[in-house]
Amino acid sequence: MKTNNEIPCGNFQGMKRNLKSDIVAGLLVFLIALPLCLGISGASGFPAINGVFTAIVGGLICVFLSNSELTIKGPAAGMIAIVLGAVLDFAKEAGVTQNANDPEIYMKYLPEVAAVAVTAGIAQIILGALKAGSLADFFPSSVIHGLLASIGLIIIGKQIYPMLGLKPNGSTEAYEAYLEMPAHLPHFAWQIAVVGLASLVLLFLYPLLKKRFAICRAIPAQLIIMVIAIPAAAFLYKDFDGFKRSYEISHGGEMVVQEVKSMLVKVPANPSALSKSLIFPDFRDIKHFIFWKWVLMFCLVGSLESLLSAKAVDVLDPWKRKTDLNKDLLAVGMANTAVAAIGGLPMISEIVRSSANKDYGAKTRWANFFHGFFLLISIVSLPFLLNRIPLAALAAMLVYAGCRLAHYKEFLHVYHVGKEQLVIFVATIAGVLATDLLIGVGIGIAVKVLLEMVQGVTPLQFLTLPISIEEEGISRRIRLKGSATFTNWLMLKKKINSLPSECDVIVDFSQSHYVDHTVMTRIEELRKDFEAAGRKLTVAGLERHKPMSHDSLAARRLKVS
Repeated sequence: MKTNNEIPCGNFQGMKRNLKSDIVAGLLVFLIALPLCLGISGASGFPAINGVFTAIVGGLICVFLSNSELTIKGPAAGMIAIVLGAVLDFAKEAGVTQNANDPEIYMKYLPEVAAVAVTAGIAQIILGALKAGSLADFFPSSVIHGLLASIGLIIIGKQIYPMLGLKPNGSTEAYEAYLEMPAHLPHFAWQIAVVGLASLVLLFLYPLLKKRFAICRAIPAQLIIMVIAIPAAAFLYKDFDGFKRSYEISHGGEMVVQEVKSMLVKVPANPSALSKSLIFPDFRDIKHFIFWKWVLMFCLVGSLESLLSAKAVDVLDPWKRKTDLNKDLLAVGMANTAVAAIGGLPMISEIVRSSANKDYGAKTRWANFFHGFFLLISIVSLPFLLNRIPLAALAAMLVYAGCRLAHYKEFLHVYHVGKEQLVIFVATIAGVLATDLLIGVGIGIAVKVLLEMVQGVTPLQFLTLPISIEEEGISRRIRLKGSATFTNWLMLKKKINSLPSECDVIVDFSQSHYVDHTVMTRIEELRKDFEAAGRKLTVAGLERHKPMSHDSLAARRLKVS
């Protein structure tokens, strides 16, 4: 552990001291963020440039509001399903049932979605002010993992089509994208598929290349894809009518040029045209259920993803600096409110870009600022280049992001923790794909509650947790009775945090009937926080409990004598 004098800090003095490393990291992260922002925005039903607005605002504003030193703020693939779902829901509410995947249809309902995003941003500000940064601790671990995996599957199902040059029917449900796929696949456009599949293969192989070649560790895979995909598309897409259902090769003059453009990114050609991409909120539906449903989803999923990512980045931080989650949620809420007012996408603390930020040598949060600054320069000075990026390459990046969210290792990990956790995980995924994100999360939580009731947890125990505290020298022993579950974890955490900061803590489960996986996971996270602060947190009293699996964080039930 480095001394306090050696720990980089994001104040102005720290910026001067670490200027070179933060500029370099910001530049390299910008190269990753630019195509992802364009792709995420387009996949969400918004103009491609609006996703860049989000990352610019996140970079230029959050550095002054949050103490999170390594996180990169911007749009995330995990929010595609939320934003796109809102757009389609507003379209459905207005009676649109056909061609729901037509970008022209989207445009009519983006002001309503912007109003939802503004309201959700204000809700995040309120949550941050109320110190609700522990929101992520309430939801069961398996439900959160199931939610993220289901979002990954939705992204894959939606983005395979543009990656292969296919145009799906006007379906709005996530599972329909998979059901329709066998009928569409024989009609793929090989010119588009070559660009899309080559990009996807490179993304999967790049981690191996980084291990073998030092130069690959210094160059983002996204930059390599752009360098290859732009000239490849210029060659392959020539004289090609890419988005007609017949996928015939065309030699037809102006019509071909127009169709070729439809397969490429479309951003304003000059700075003066940027104002045409601004989308101002329309609150006409504020009295309707559909409006508040999506406010809840934007706020809930966006806050969860952002808080979880910020906590994960803190673990990666070489200096073990801790993010003030309440302050970070407040910062994200303020930035979201500001960017949504001009039609930007919701932003979070994004884990992949944040991890790359650390790998590229960032020292403080000013790397996030420079990443936003370089994005601003790019949309002003490089529109001619951005308009030549093939959509198939961006779709491949999103398919790859979806594969990471729904990785098979997630299924194996949850199964290893416990079969009952796999049931909760799969129930959440099935619920999301069959209905929507909000109902799917509810289904996952309901399944978890039912399974815990089978283990003997009573309805009253979900809401209460008798706690007693005993002094043992410089330590405090916390004895628990009843059942420790995800619903009463925050009570236990509050009690632990209320103890004197200089004492060690022993959490004694010897009188607990049941300890669930979420509590075991949160206790382990808290133990690491104590260790980083030079304190000790010990778990005791589990000798007479039977674990639900061989995993160290598995749920445990008191053995019957």
